[in-house]
Amino acid sequence: MIGAIGRWYPFAVPLIAVIALVGVLVWGGEPGLGLAIVLAVILAATVLSAVHHAEVIAHRVGEPFGALILAVAVTIIEVGLIVTLSAGGDEHAATLARDTVFSAFIITTTGIVGLSILVGAIKFGTVRFNSEGSGAALATLSTLAVLCLVVPDFTEAAGPYFSPAQLAFAGVAAAVLYAIFVITQTVSHRGLFLPVSDASGPIATRSRAAADDVKGDADADSDSDSDSDSDSDDHGELPSIGQTLLSLLFLLIALVAVVVLAKLESPAIEGGVVALGLPESVVGVVIALVILLPEAISAVRAAQRNHIQTSLNLGLGSAMASIGLTIPAVAVASIWMPGHLALGLGPTQIVLLALAIVVSILTVVPGRATKLQGGVLLVIFVAFLFLSVFP
Repeated sequence: MIGAIGRWYPFAVPLIAVIALVGVLVWGGEPGLGLAIVLAVILAATVLSAVHHAEVIAHRVGEPFGALILAVAVTIIEVGLIVTLSAGGDEHAATLARDTVFSAFIITTTGIVGLSILVGAIKFGTVRFNSEGSGAALATLSTLAVLCLVVPDFTEAAGPYFSPAQLAFAGVAAAVLYAIFVITQTVSHRGLFLPVSDASGPIATRSRAAADDVKGDADADSDSDSDSDSDSDDHGELPSIGQTLLSLLFLLIALVAVVVLAKLESPAIEGGVVALGLPESVVGVVIALVILLPEAISAVRAAQRNHIQTSLNLGLGSAMASIGLTIPAVAVASIWMPGHLALGLGPTQIVLLALAIVVSILTVVPGRATKLQGGVLLVIFVAFLFLSVFP
């Protein structure tokens, strides 16, 4: 009985979510407190369903395509949510894209990556990943973040705004950088983004040799055992093409349901923020947290299998997609949206951005990390949450 429920759960929940959405839309009006709680429960269950289908697809197509598919799918839906919520044209709508994108950057680079490293290090001691691939991702991501979120504060345009020409340039530059990175990750240098234990070629050999020198024979034996365990997990039976296509369909259904549910929950979120006297930017933080739940769960599960490179692909890739796809999209949408689009960060946000970039660089460069690095990243993440509530 339990096994049957487990098999049907990932397929039943998105359908239940769709039925609930249709019911709410037909009923009309904003959901009350009781209905909002029910929708929140359905939202959480739908996120777990999306994670399951994403992992099925990732198992079939392999890395780094699995992480890329999930990151792009979630970000496309995120863009739709931002544009929809920003259509109101009020003062908060002008900063929603900035708040959401910045939140996604901090959540992924410090929260998801930090938690993945900590979980992996607790289980395996020292975790290893490909510093060249992760470093390339971090360099691209840092450039995107500074260009799109910091530069607006230092232009001659008034306030945290780009001029129309500058916004067009930033949108094109973000799209080009993201496209170049995707080609590098999936075509020209795919090996740089594979888990170290599975990668082939001189990079994997160098990483393993350096790790063995540092850790010694005892740790090398332990790593060999853990690699064998993870390899046995990886070489399980691949899903069929039919199963993969079915999971792709239900992944899209689940992601759309997550975003629409989040939109329906947004009045309750905004009402709670106002009632508690919190800054309006907290709404963007909450939206980013909800949207990035699938990546967070998938990244932690990969870390539990000692595949930290997959966790980094998910974390850094999601942040890059969030900026590289969202900024061009909102730049185009701003033509029709009322009001100005504020992208420039405040002083506290710039400090957190710079701190996250520096610590991420120091974490990625060695190609291996311990509980300390994971803990430091998580402290930055908690500081971001605290300062969002108490600026």
